[in-house]
Amino acid sequence: MKLYGYFRSSAAYRVRIALHLKGVAVEQIGIHLVKDGGQHRQASYLARNPQGLVPALELDDGTILTQSLAIIEYLDQVFPSPSLIAADPVKAAQVRAVALAIACDIHPLNNLRVLTYLKGTLGRSQEEADAWYRHWILEGLGAVETLIDGERFCFGREPSMADACLIPQVFNARRYKIDIAHLRKIVAVDRHSRLSSPRIPRNSRMRSKSPSPRGRGKPLRSNGRVRG
Repeated sequence: MKLYGYFRSSAAYRVRIALHLKGVAVEQIGIHLVKDGGQHRQASYLARNPQGLVPALELDDGTILTQSLAIIEYLDQVFPSPSLIAADPVKAAQVRAVALAIACDIHPLNNLRVLTYLKGTLGRSQEEADAWYRHWILEGLGAVETLIDGERFCFGREPSMADACLIPQVFNARRYKIDIAHLRKIVAVDRHSRLSSPRIPRNSRMRSKSPSPRGRGKPLRSNGRVRG
């Protein structure tokens, strides 16, 4: 399988976390969202994902899957252990609710194309764009704080799809120097994710490579595990 992504993409980071937790190795191909006018806008990538978004997962038979949560749901069915979505219907709904709150309500307001539109087409300053980003992060994560139990992970003692969505959003908050110390359960989940076994990987730079039928990227390998 091949994962097309960008090292700063929260959505691609979610999928990398899911792959890591399941111990599934894929070939990573970087799609830089800034270089070359945005490699996601090139015809070779649009042929894979007409939305021009990352991530996209190319299966061994050439099938392309898009949208991070759909990809994670696919991985959870094909590689069922460890499960990232509870078998219990109520718990599964709770996991999906947090994942959707982050992926559909917080992240879309703060992704690169929205910030670019704010600063470009609408002529807003960097300070105004930063205030926009901060507002939606704090409002959204404030709600998530009330939805999770935060025992060790978002729900219970094992990571789920909710954690795969939360950790990248916390990474973004810290990247923009947003103080989330008052969100104690979220901070505790993020801290535990660094010490757990298997450890949820930190975000890292991907090798950027324009996509081609024979293009090869950087393999995604499982990080070392530590005991929590």
